[in-house]
Amino acid sequence: MFIPFHDANTLKHIKVQWVTLALIALNVAVWLFISLESEQAAQATTVGLGYIPAIAFGQAQLAEGLDIVPEPLTYLSYAFVHSGFWHLASNMVFLWVFGDNVEDAVGHMRFLLFYLLCAAAGALCHGLLTTMPEAPLVGASGAISGVVAAYVMLHPRVKVWVLVFFRVPLPLPAFVPLLLWIGQQFFMLAVAPDGDVSWGAHVGGILAGAVLILVLRRRGVPLFDREIVTPRAVRNEAGVGTAVAAGADGRIERLPWGRGRG
Repeated sequence: MFIPFHDANTLKHIKVQWVTLALIALNVAVWLFISLESEQAAQATTVGLGYIPAIAFGQAQLAEGLDIVPEPLTYLSYAFVHSGFWHLASNMVFLWVFGDNVEDAVGHMRFLLFYLLCAAAGALCHGLLTTMPEAPLVGASGAISGVVAAYVMLHPRVKVWVLVFFRVPLPLPAFVPLLLWIGQQFFMLAVAPDGDVSWGAHVGGILAGAVLILVLRRRGVPLFDREIVTPRAVRNEAGVGTAVAAGADGRIERLPWGRGRG
């Protein structure tokens, strides 16, 4: 439906989104490693790191030598394996655009916890809903879905540039494309649960992200953009605790911080 590529949303609590960058780097590194393997070895790695509901629920067992990580860890490891370049790229673009502000809202370590819990929730929901329990689930979509849900709860009014139908660039309030995207995941789960895309993992991640942002966000971080906060650098130039705006008659007015008028 759309691809996000930029949001006008500065960081307010952290200088650099270290965890977001590390997650992107790790996903890319795993993809490169698997893509350089032989086809047979790549399939074995995908099976060994992927989440397989039949294995997780004790209905089947992996062949000897394929159990790369202990089975409980596949609730997380699957989220770092992707089936191809475009699968990886689409997930990492969403993480790049939206992950930094969610990390900013919760802090570095809590964002890592948030991301992993959303991934695990996506795997669990997929396992409960899938009709193909022996097929391995791979991809960061469950975790990314949680990031999207958190972002729209934190910053629904922030302008996000998106490519609509991969062609038309438009600046839209975040709630417009993101709520449409979230609605699409629930709709597709209802009408087309059996397919190459695990809509169940997406929905599980969305639900987890919406709940976790309520309890993991920093104290004082508001929901739903109650106020557009002026970046610290701009605020300092205008004067501590104030924002500056030009009145209709050309005079300079000092307004309550963060409430400048255009």
